[in-house]
Amino acid sequence: MNQIQESRIPVPIEEEMKSSFMDYAMSVIIARALPDVRDGLKPVHRRILVTLNDLNLRPGRGFRKCAKIAGDVSGNYHPHGEAIVYPSLVRMAQDFSLRYPLVKGQGNFGSVDGDPPAAMRYTEARMTALTEEMLQDLERETVDFVPNYDETRREPVVLPSAIPNLVVNGSDGIAVGMATKIPPHNLTEVVAGIMALLDDPDLPPEALLAHIPGPDFPTGAVIYGRKGIRDAYLTGRGLLQLRAPASTERIKRAGREVEAIIINEIPYQVNKAKLIERIADLVRDKKVEGISDLRDESDREGMRIVIELKREGVFSVTLNQLYRHTPMQVTFGVILLALVNNQPRVLNLKELLVHFINHRKDVVVRRTQFDLKKAQDRAHILEGLLVALGKIDAVIKLIRGSKTGEEARSGLIGQFKITQVQAQAILEMRLQRLVALERKKIEAEHQELTEKIARFKAILADEKLVARVVREELLEVKKKYGDERRTQIVDETSEITFEDTLVEEDMAVTISRSGYIKRNAVSLYRSQRRGGKGVRGMGTKEEDIVEALFVASTHDTVLFFTNQGRVHWLKVYQLPQASRAAKGKNIVNLLKLKEGETVSQTLPVRDFDEKRFVLMVTRKGVLKKTALSAFRRPKAGGIIAIQLREGDELEAVRLTDGQREVFLGSSKGKAVRFSEERVRPMGRTAAGVRGMALGQGDVIVGAEVVAEGCTVLSVTEKGYGKRTSLEDYRLTNRGGKGIINLRVVKKNGPVVGIMQVYEDDEFILITSGGQVIRSKVRDIAVHGRGTQGVKVINLASGDRVVGVARLPEQEETGELAPQDGDQMPGSEEGNNEKEAKR
Repeated sequence: MNQIQESRIPVPIEEEMKSSFMDYAMSVIIARALPDVRDGLKPVHRRILVTLNDLNLRPGRGFRKCAKIAGDVSGNYHPHGEAIVYPSLVRMAQDFSLRYPLVKGQGNFGSVDGDPPAAMRYTEARMTALTEEMLQDLERETVDFVPNYDETRREPVVLPSAIPNLVVNGSDGIAVGMATKIPPHNLTEVVAGIMALLDDPDLPPEALLAHIPGPDFPTGAVIYGRKGIRDAYLTGRGLLQLRAPASTERIKRAGREVEAIIINEIPYQVNKAKLIERIADLVRDKKVEGISDLRDESDREGMRIVIELKREGVFSVTLNQLYRHTPMQVTFGVILLALVNNQPRVLNLKELLVHFINHRKDVVVRRTQFDLKKAQDRAHILEGLLVALGKIDAVIKLIRGSKTGEEARSGLIGQFKITQVQAQAILEMRLQRLVALERKKIEAEHQELTEKIARFKAILADEKLVARVVREELLEVKKKYGDERRTQIVDETSEITFEDTLVEEDMAVTISRSGYIKRNAVSLYRSQRRGGKGVRGMGTKEEDIVEALFVASTHDTVLFFTNQGRVHWLKVYQLPQASRAAKGKNIVNLLKLKEGETVSQTLPVRDFDEKRFVLMVTRKGVLKKTALSAFRRPKAGGIIAIQLREGDELEAVRLTDGQREVFLGSSKGKAVRFSEERVRPMGRTAAGVRGMALGQGDVIVGAEVVAEGCTVLSVTEKGYGKRTSLEDYRLTNRGGKGIINLRVVKKNGPVVGIMQVYEDDEFILITSGGQVIRSKVRDIAVHGRGTQGVKVINLASGDRVVGVARLPEQEETGELAPQDGDQMPGSEEGNNEKEAKR
């Protein structure tokens, strides 16, 4: 015991841990997790194919039980148990896992739904035709062999592999401190890329993209964007966006047709059953509300997932929701990591292909050397036989006179000057070879071998001939196994935002004087006849009043112009949605306003077209025109929109194309109309020019960019209104005092709002008490400029009109929401029709 203790050598634990962990890490990296760059196989996969070759399980022959195959792999080559080998064997047979399966399975080998395979005692397998190409020439000394784990037999360190398996089938593995994730590719395209490299070894990596546009997954799907592909091919790392392509289909259901989303392909490595379960969970939790039914109609002919939509469901919105919340869209992270001379390296696409080309050249050279030696040995024997046949009588006499075989062999070597191998071949020659026909066969075989030897030597002496052999063999592989691309590549796609998952609908946005804002679907406000009392539109405090209302789509952007001449930016869907009578949320909680800054004007915008302008009009009649694109990206704290003079504030903000006419109206019933060409575009920080000369106590209450076919609707503080034809207003110069628009008297009060309307439009009035009434424009008669107007709303004592807004054109259904077959307000088709009309 003491002797044992004395022989121990103390080792610091940190050194022992470091040494042991490095041994473990390298074992995992080299012997288990990472593929070889030459044949694209991990050790377990290579040993499975070698075992199939040992059992002679070639195409056209019978199948063998997977238990037998896995047992032989485990017993002969892979000492980790057949339970570890079988899952690898199964994956090599799955056509949804490998682009080109290497094992032909018979029985249940699992499914894309994640179903497990049957036990290996029930399933059978053999190699595919493509696997034969990987094992071809294995017995011709084309690769090195090493002893197996117990040194009872030898195994190849790599397969000859006539196909670029690492690229076409890809690989996926996690080692210690590193991982590989190589996507599969199309064999036809990969061979084309290799041909280009054989033609020009100095070809830049970027040029390979012309031959290999991107990965080709066995489950199809769509790759969105080429940047991730380019990054992966040039640097060895990249991110691919994969989506399940979807189509729409009309399906008969319960006596009526419904719209359905049809999914025929899903992203690579996505479990179909879990995908469907995820969609069902979203519908149950009401995160996706446009789906009425979901079912899997997949069969032997292919995949088919049917997602039926509700009547109010929108195909594009529901699909975007599914892309955002389910594995119908996934990110595939590419890492081109493989073993090069037993060292893990991240390679670009060109390097992957070059290593395969070099491997194939080495295989061709070693195979040719093997064939040359075999041909030379056979030719050497045939030369001895020809010598014997030329002197057959002397040969026979010598053999008959010899007492032993050794004496005959020595006599032949000494008398005919031949080698021992040739002498032995002569002694073993059958008497049948002495006939004239057999002699001719020997001569013909010798001549054929002579030609082969010359060809083999020529190949070994010329690298170009070696490359030509590699080319010819790859083209033959392409001809046999090449197929069409399955995965579609789309140039670009924008990231799916929250906005893409929202149904586009018109919202009535309401703002109170004290800064409370909210949005409601316009369908909450029912249509009433002229003179109605309205419905409750917004709850307010006693000292607060509703000051503004406008209608915008949920996908629109709202520009908030403040009293300090700055502008802020929000999406309509970002505004708080509250009940019809609720007051909403204060704007100061939504925008980063400065001290003393309040929102004075809002402008809903669909897109920031560079050819459009923002027309700003202040209460004191100052006018300014600025390009809309200048407001594309406001900062968090806002940006300058206009330099306001002391005591002035914004009254109206409008969009224009720069070629219209401008109409301004004042509170004392004056109006001016002039060409917009008289207002030059200015920068954001400019102060503007005079738009209208105002009298004492008069202010601007409305501004419009004139459109054809409209009339001017004027509404007064005491609930009176009228319409006037635009033709009644003559064209004047900018900055004039204007002409009469409405006769202001004590009965109707000052003008509070002016806007242009169409005959079929509807409008909403808002009072200081929070009452809202919705009426049709056609109910308001057209009168001359000097009239007082008619009663539009009956006001309670002390109440007054503070705002007016126009609604989109609707049918007389009593609701703003469309019925079956109607165009959704704010949709692209409806907006295009209105834009053309204007």
